[in-house]
Amino acid sequence: MKPVKVGLLGLGTVGTGVVRIVEGNQEDLSSQVGSPIIIEKIAVKNTEKDRVIPIDRAKLTENPWDVIRHPDIDVIVEVMGGIDQTKEYILEALERGKHIVTANKDLMALHGSEILAKAQEKQCDVFYEASVAGGIPIIRTLIEGFSSDRITRIMGIVNGTTNYILTKMSQEGASYEEVLAEAQALGYAETDPTSDVEGLDAARKMAILGTLGFRTNVELKDVTVKGISSVTREDITYAKRLGYELKLLGIADRIDDEITISVQPTMVRKNHPIASVNGVFNAVYVHGEAVGETMFYGAGAGELPTATSVVADIVAVTKNLKLGVNGVKAIVPYKQKRLQSDEQIFSKNFILLHVDDKAGVLAQITQIFAEYEVSLASVVQQPNEHNPDAEIIIVTHNASKASMDKVLKHFESLNVIRRIKSVYRVEG
Repeated sequence: MKPVKVGLLGLGTVGTGVVRIVEGNQEDLSSQVGSPIIIEKIAVKNTEKDRVIPIDRAKLTENPWDVIRHPDIDVIVEVMGGIDQTKEYILEALERGKHIVTANKDLMALHGSEILAKAQEKQCDVFYEASVAGGIPIIRTLIEGFSSDRITRIMGIVNGTTNYILTKMSQEGASYEEVLAEAQALGYAETDPTSDVEGLDAARKMAILGTLGFRTNVELKDVTVKGISSVTREDITYAKRLGYELKLLGIADRIDDEITISVQPTMVRKNHPIASVNGVFNAVYVHGEAVGETMFYGAGAGELPTATSVVADIVAVTKNLKLGVNGVKAIVPYKQKRLQSDEQIFSKNFILLHVDDKAGVLAQITQIFAEYEVSLASVVQQPNEHNPDAEIIIVTHNASKASMDKVLKHFESLNVIRRIKSVYRVEG
């Protein structure tokens, strides 16, 4: 049985997990694919660095081109990160007829269409299960499990760092700044957490999921993004009083082949399954016209969960090699992209206002909602001992984004409104 030889670009957390699983589960893997899987060459930054697992130093190189141009390597596994240089490596590997497995969400969100087109041209596989939601097999599920259905909605928690922060704020009453510092100390958040807390990481993942689920080329610029850095303990408290949990959700909707995709802090009704997804865990909720509602839950990051998805992709490539069908399963978007307008995007909304504490203010505010045809589900006005102004908490019925934008702009010019403190989407 001729072995399938793998070249690894990167030996960090995920790369180490890949080596552990491939070498530790060799008997099981060989029985699945009918031949051994061997890691032939590994590109690292420093070949002299001590490793947490035993590695034959003869397999290490500091030059990624040694891996890409190696004549015996069948599959390139990219777990080094980066975008521009990494794209060059992958395109060259495809040009040489090598199959690609990557965990690089940034690369696939920004350049996935170009890479997949090159793979189709060269009849090579490009698999990227680990790029979204770690150990949850959501990409393969969208491509294969829902192949006979028409997906109308994808909604999920796809960033563990922000979910950890919001969970701790909800359960312990801590501030955003306190929990962020703790997350950084534990290694859940980077020293520069911008990509996570401002929603950029989640937006890249939602661009990938939207492309696969809706079969159209969703670009990062198509995703509306708002992060969690402005979320306060006060917002969390009011959400809980109203029966909601605050989560950073990626939401992709399709109505009559017109789509909208966003990432934003969202109040989720406590009886919705996603509301109970806590800590660093991820969950993706998918609605299909035929299957109805489904939800996928699991570890969204970490050495072995993510490596499990990478190795599953290696197995898939190897099976295709044995069958001679590499390059035939790539999902190249074929539908014309049509984005919903602000008039077509509807949601419920939570608004917290700081206003003058005097008679008639509430009437002025409700009149503005009526002027723009936004109906209200609930309105609560109450004093706050820590705030000299009165607070008005409003939850709307479904309203268009266009109408809500007009309401909020009008509020900015209303003298009795001191501050538009918070605005969140509401689900459930």
